[in-house]
Amino acid sequence: MNSSIMLVSAVLASLAVGVLVAYGVCIAMFSAFQMHVRQVAGSAARQVAATVQVAKN
Repeated sequence: MNSSIMLVSAVLASLAVGVLVAYGVCIAMFSAFQMHVRQVAGSAARQVAATVQVAKN
């Protein structure tokens, strides 16, 4: 009985650690992707501004 409790506890602890690690990886990747999106949006905005400036001249 004792070894069954230890086994179940170990399995649940392992599952919890795995879920927390996966959550951390997802948060890190989403933040990295958000930084990339901001850079691309800034670049596109600069290109549009340059195009508008050329069209005005």
